[in-house]
Amino acid sequence: MAHQIGYFVGSLASNSINRTLSKALIKLASDELEFTEIPIKDLPLYSPDYDADFPAPARALKEAIEASDGILFISPEYNRSVPGALKNAIDWGSRPWGTNSFARKPTGIIGASPGGIGTAVMQSSMRSVLSFLDAPQLNAPEAYVRFDPEVFDEDGEVHNEGTREFLRHYMDEYCAFVQRVLAATAPGHIGDKHPDSSK
Repeated sequence: MAHQIGYFVGSLASNSINRTLSKALIKLASDELEFTEIPIKDLPLYSPDYDADFPAPARALKEAIEASDGILFISPEYNRSVPGALKNAIDWGSRPWGTNSFARKPTGIIGASPGGIGTAVMQSSMRSVLSFLDAPQLNAPEAYVRFDPEVFDEDGEVHNEGTREFLRHYMDEYCAFVQRVLAATAPGHIGDKHPDSSK
């Protein structure tokens, strides 16, 4: 049975290169993973004033995260950090206090940029956030993609063999990571109480 992966595209742009990258990643991923985008564009800005009664888009977001076996973040870098819309979605998903939907979800971070550093600083910021949220992260391989429109078609086809194999390798490693994390957190593994401990 395939693992259900929820993915976030961190850009709201209609012509986002990271949405193109998401299509490429899905095409190159193992059949052991099935992907569902978790939309973020209709979320209002998070405020604790909503904690007693979340609006419908925020409830749907939390339900989608909780229904996912793993989470993949595919995002640009804005001003050397996480785009505001994506950070807002993460804030919604982690609240109200005590209902963090990201906890123990295996995560991956990847992003494309026209520039040479390919979202490296954004990813560093994201790792700090996800560490606080108790969301295990694929730490290697790192993937900072310099986007070339001659390499990527809008439908996700990748025309450079080296790029295609790098992205396939990343997705294979993410698939294996998801499997390891889910196995480690399964009942009966290290960290759970021994069945006889209550006797």
